[in-house]
Amino acid sequence: MTEFWNPYAPLDSRRRRLLGVGAALTVLLLWSVVAASGLVSSTKLPAPWEVLAALSYLSWHDGGSMLFTATLWSVGRLLVAGVLVISIGIPIGIVMGAAPQVNAALSPLVDPFRSAPVVALLPILVMWLGIGETMKIAFLFIGAVVYLIPMVRDAIQAVPQSYWIGARDLGATPWECIHRAVIPMAMPRIADAVIVAFSVMWTYITVAEYVNAREGLGQLIQNARRFSAWDQVFAGIMVIIALALATYQLMVWLKRRLYPWETQL
Repeated sequence: MTEFWNPYAPLDSRRRRLLGVGAALTVLLLWSVVAASGLVSSTKLPAPWEVLAALSYLSWHDGGSMLFTATLWSVGRLLVAGVLVISIGIPIGIVMGAAPQVNAALSPLVDPFRSAPVVALLPILVMWLGIGETMKIAFLFIGAVVYLIPMVRDAIQAVPQSYWIGARDLGATPWECIHRAVIPMAMPRIADAVIVAFSVMWTYITVAEYVNAREGLGQLIQNARRFSAWDQVFAGIMVIIALALATYQLMVWLKRRLYPWETQL
């Protein structure tokens, strides 16, 4: 029992996988029982086998794959927005964390957006940027960068001052102290911030693709909803969840490879 309530107790990978798979199978079993019992209409909760059939239909029908095409479009939009988020958000966050004057000036402009409903900005982006790809990528960018910048700033400020002082004592300039000592120590937490940013973009992908999207998982779900094809709606949602999970696992793996000295989760 002491190990159960010990957050520092190591958990081997085999046991972690078994617990995760067991929880997923439990949810799937409960879903199947509720669907088979008839307590909930299939128009409200399609059965797992109906969702699987819809997934098969979307994967290949009439010599083409609507699901594959939609996935490529969604992943492409997310990657473009992700490159912008990283290339713009990380430098701003580092400067805010390293320079108190800059942080004092920009924090009132950045911090409130973490609690603001970014979806409310969609009509403004449509008015400014139209209904094309630029608007969709801008929406994903804004939705993620407002989380990334403060997290990067906090990662810089969380590095113990002793690293900065040690580099300064060795003759480094203030910027060299930041560049050579502080930033390398903050990189694992910055990597965590990037992971969160990509997760946020996956949560916003359907909203971004609701507006005049010819292709994409959000557009696929929207079309299925219009025709009350709820099995396809659930299939599209499952694909987004799977892609988001795969993205998260890939980025966690990359973080562990890049920073092996960081404590393993």
